Amino acid sequence: MEKIEKDKNRFGLIGKDISYSFSRGYFTKKFSELGLEQHSYENFDLEQIDLFKNLMKQNSDIKGFNVTIPYKEQIMPFLSKIDEEAQAIGAVNTIKIVKNATIGYNTDVYGFQKSIEPYLRNHHKKALILGTGGASKAVAFVLNKLGITYKFVSRNPKKDQLNYKDLSKEVLSEYTVLVNCTPLGTYPNIKDKPDIPYHFITNEHLLFDLIYNPEKTAFLLAGEQEGGKISNGSNMLQFQAEKSWEIWNS
Repeated sequence: MEKIEKDKNRFGLIGKDISYSFSRGYFTKKFSELGLEQHSYENFDLEQIDLFKNLMKQNSDIKGFNVTIPYKEQIMPFLSKIDEEAQAIGAVNTIKIVKNATIGYNTDVYGFQKSIEPYLRNHHKKALILGTGGASKAVAFVLNKLGITYKFVSRNPKKDQLNYKDLSKEVLSEYTVLVNCTPLGTYPNIKDKPDIPYHFITNEHLLFDLIYNPEKTAFLLAGEQEGGKISNGSNMLQFQAEKSWEIWNS
């Protein structure tokens, strides 16, 4: 049985330009279904991460936050404590507040693993992670856990990373899992997509997009057109949200 606090509790999302947020709608609906009308979930749109200190001072009754783009890495120095797994990943997307102490966790790992596993087949041994932000670190952590070799793809690649120009037919025939961790294709810019040679995609490929709005991004549509299997990020978001709720109530 789910443990439920009966007191009034406030929760929120920290990010930038987050009016489109999935989390507020999800948790508002959840609270209503659980008969927790005294709970609330708000968006805290921060122009810069330094404003987190003021946010904490002005909202001492908040019990927990989710953290989204672009602050999953930047939030870490502001926290009292970081869970071991989140520390290893190098990104935090969930904060629990206990007696003014802020404890950071990463529930993206749980969400991504639960949502990609049903699609993986024996030939999915190598993956390309498109983008190098906070979410990409959770993706890399999961792939490593699942025994899938991966390479990061970036417009400004560091050592051991690939540039989009490096994605030849040979590379794509070897790396049959493609995970989009960039914001390209998010509503309202729905025509944008990562610059990869989609004509080299086959029915052996799996394309996973962390974006959930629109349901089928330009990246997924282009992959599907070539016969690739596709999945968006909506299940991942639900899994990670439920994990956040579990953490806040533990």
